[in-house]
Amino acid sequence: MEEFAEYILNEEDLIAKEEIIYFLAPKLGINFDKATIFKTEIARMFLKYTKIRLDHNLILTACLLCNCKKVDDAQKIGKVQTYAIEGAQLLKKLGFDARFCKICEGVNRYSEQERREPESDILELVDQFGGMLLDRPERIGLNPDEALVLLEHRNLKNEYNRYLESFREFAQTFDKVYIQGVVNTTVFARLQKLVRESKDVPEFVDKLSVDYSVTVDQKIVEVLKNTTVETENKSLFTNETKEKILKHIE
Repeated sequence: MEEFAEYILNEEDLIAKEEIIYFLAPKLGINFDKATIFKTEIARMFLKYTKIRLDHNLILTACLLCNCKKVDDAQKIGKVQTYAIEGAQLLKKLGFDARFCKICEGVNRYSEQERREPESDILELVDQFGGMLLDRPERIGLNPDEALVLLEHRNLKNEYNRYLESFREFAQTFDKVYIQGVVNTTVFARLQKLVRESKDVPEFVDKLSVDYSVTVDQKIVEVLKNTTVETENKSLFTNETKEKILKHIE
């Protein structure tokens, strides 16, 4: 399956890319679930909003594959520290080059890397922020405000991530952008609702492609056209949320 790498990187349509990986996942022996799609959609929105000058197709492909050996099993706690390394090893066997594998391995910081790739910083932000928005057996998904507090003051407290400020601005902005419906909901709340209501990956991808992604892209265009965001003068997050969360992590 070494030709898989070239095949999936050459496919630039994200929905088609997701469908290909989903159907090949059992044969490739990789993890591919709704959480992966959820985080990749956040990455897609972030890249479209910020227009970061990196290869967006490569980053989104990495988002889809960086957790390919992740196991959500409380009995396998040791896997938390090794899944990214094991995933990079598998991706190498599937034909991806050393830099792509290094980018994916950098989704977390359990492996020592002398110099992190910039794309890894985006994967890290999306993986951690997106993971906190998702429901877990022990809790419901956090709201974006709470997730941002934890992201900066716990997860990345002693780490440098070059895109943290840009991601913070993006998350704060779209936590205030509403999508119309039977009940108007924010961009992130609607995404959380869709992943909860979807029984599997195909249904979730279908819901994103039919309505959500198109609507969000329109909202991004509106925000970029009508709003000048002055990041330095904006409050990082509400003091109420900050104080509530910090009580639990200090």
